[in-house]
Amino acid sequence: MIGIIMFFAALLMLLFGFPVAFTFGAVAVVFGMIAGITESLMYGGTIVEGFSIGKTMFAFMPFRIFAIMNNTILMAIPLFIYMGIVLQRTKLAERLLESMAFLFGEIRGGLAISTVLVGALLAASTGVVGASVVAMGVISLPVMMKYNYSKELSCGTICAAGTLGQIIPPSIVLIILGDVFQVPVGDLFQAAVWPGISLVVAYVIYILVIAYLKKDVAPAVVLEENVGTKSTQVFNAIKAILPPLILIVLVLGSIFGGIATPTESAAVGAIGALGLALMYREFSFSVMFQSALDTVKVTAMVFGILVGATAFSMVFTYTGGDMIVEDFMMGLPGEKWGFLILSMIAILVLGFFIDFIEISYIIVPILVPIAANIGINPVWFAIMIAMNLQTSFLTPPFGFSLFYLKGVAPPNVSTMHIYRGVLPFIIIQTIILFIFIVFPQVFGVQPMG
Repeated sequence: MIGIIMFFAALLMLLFGFPVAFTFGAVAVVFGMIAGITESLMYGGTIVEGFSIGKTMFAFMPFRIFAIMNNTILMAIPLFIYMGIVLQRTKLAERLLESMAFLFGEIRGGLAISTVLVGALLAASTGVVGASVVAMGVISLPVMMKYNYSKELSCGTICAAGTLGQIIPPSIVLIILGDVFQVPVGDLFQAAVWPGISLVVAYVIYILVIAYLKKDVAPAVVLEENVGTKSTQVFNAIKAILPPLILIVLVLGSIFGGIATPTESAAVGAIGALGLALMYREFSFSVMFQSALDTVKVTAMVFGILVGATAFSMVFTYTGGDMIVEDFMMGLPGEKWGFLILSMIAILVLGFFIDFIEISYIIVPILVPIAANIGINPVWFAIMIAMNLQTSFLTPPFGFSLFYLKGVAPPNVSTMHIYRGVLPFIIIQTIILFIFIVFPQVFGVQPMG
């Protein structure tokens, strides 16, 4: 039971606010030594011999770290992060929101629909959730407040649209899950397209329905524009939307067409982002340097967590924790369905408290061999987990999108406004996830194999 106790000890430390990477690494070292001492004492050895067993276990860590650093799949992470940060600095979100607001603002709920569509475009061109939520919170929220939109609908729309970067390719979480499941990232990208589009459509339908039923929630507005004729405005809107669409086609089209690997397409995206910076006249060596610096910070955080998680999973497996979980999961009633239901509930609940990176590197590796034994298609299971992790960004009290928006929201928008606003979108995500689980063929994914 050492592995199970270690797992809950790590969760407890995370709840107390200890840094994630150091928490997993420290817990692994402590419980690795405890496991070594326990094993030594069981066979009549001494505590000193137990320490020696523990040290021998961690002697393999450098080889594991070296394997991580040589993983070409993970090379796509810093490249996609760099692409997203450069696009954020080109004020892409601002241009897209202004254009979409002009195209849809004159219908009920039009500004909220614009926010959802921009969130989808930003997800497909940057994939950085925090940047998307902050950008739309700064630009879109004041506009919706100006035109008497409901605070709850405004906040919920921004948070939900910002989290689309978790499921719509190129998504960092899909790259991570591709590494964990050992499946081609391109297959995950292709399988995630229809679930992502389904979420966008469901959000838009919800906004249209709620705006029709409650006319004061999202009134129609006439936006004041002083940029010439109607045709000129349409041309300017298309001009703002077209460049990110071209970048999306270059990045995803090169993967789906088999022209480039995800890592190579990430490099294409990074170069394309610099090209957009030049086109928007936002390019400078300062922008390149600051974007690279921010990329290094985020990437170091991701790989720091990965190293700590690697040590944690190594000790967890050594102590037999994975076998206990597997025996429990395999003994559930309903076999496949019992396993899927419990694993989805566990990931959803853990998403209330810990980040998707920790879940991907700590929880998911425990579930992967069990799913393989049952015969579950790893692509189907990975997309299912990605959709579930997307919901974790919205779930109170620790949903990261809620914190991102609260940080840039005006004082008259309270935390409760944000919490109430995201609830309908959490329900929508849960419904789409349920449909994906029960009818995966609708999305072009086979459940078994």
